[in-house]
Amino acid sequence: MPISMRKSAVVIALAALAALASEGALAATANFRLFPNKPFKACFEQAGQTARATARVTRGTLNDTLVLNLSGFKPGLDFDLFTVEKSNQLANGSPDPSFTSFGLAWYQSDVHVGADGTGSVTIRTILLDQIFGFDPLVSLPPTNTFHVGFWFNRPGDAQPCGFNGPPTPFNGEHHAGPVAFITRPDATTGLGPLCTNPTSGPPFSCNP
Repeated sequence: MPISMRKSAVVIALAALAALASEGALAATANFRLFPNKPFKACFEQAGQTARATARVTRGTLNDTLVLNLSGFKPGLDFDLFTVEKSNQLANGSPDPSFTSFGLAWYQSDVHVGADGTGSVTIRTILLDQIFGFDPLVSLPPTNTFHVGFWFNRPGDAQPCGFNGPPTPFNGEHHAGPVAFITRPDATTGLGPLCTNPTSGPPFSCNP
């Protein structure tokens, strides 16, 4: 084969590999669990079952798709899904002793548990590696919300488990209960699971 033809073949092969890599990136998914806020398990967990919440995020060309699935919950409960800056749990599941606030929070969806104790919701927005908000009026720089959690929509649903404090702002009426499930930070980077491409560190951040 002439040298010029060989070079052309190499260029074509490299272009094909680049295209496949690009397609792979667009098809990338993140699968992760959300974890219970243990003091409130008795208020959301169906008797004889284990409440579980899992998420699958698929990267898209213009935005991403998150599917949240719930099982083992008490029928009829309603929750409010948010992406937040911080978790109140450590990577090992223990409460974060330095936790003071969930930080920046984005209201994403309502979640309803059906008669069979399951629930599912799908949202489509910017999620993987790039989700952020900012507000120059209050000097808030671009701030990522790499954690996912959902809150009791009705404060009264959590009262039997000891929730007697003021309502939280985590629903459309700003009159919600405590967090029921939330993600945990990665043990190495400290980042939430919506960051799939962390920088080398420390300190760690996310490559957008």
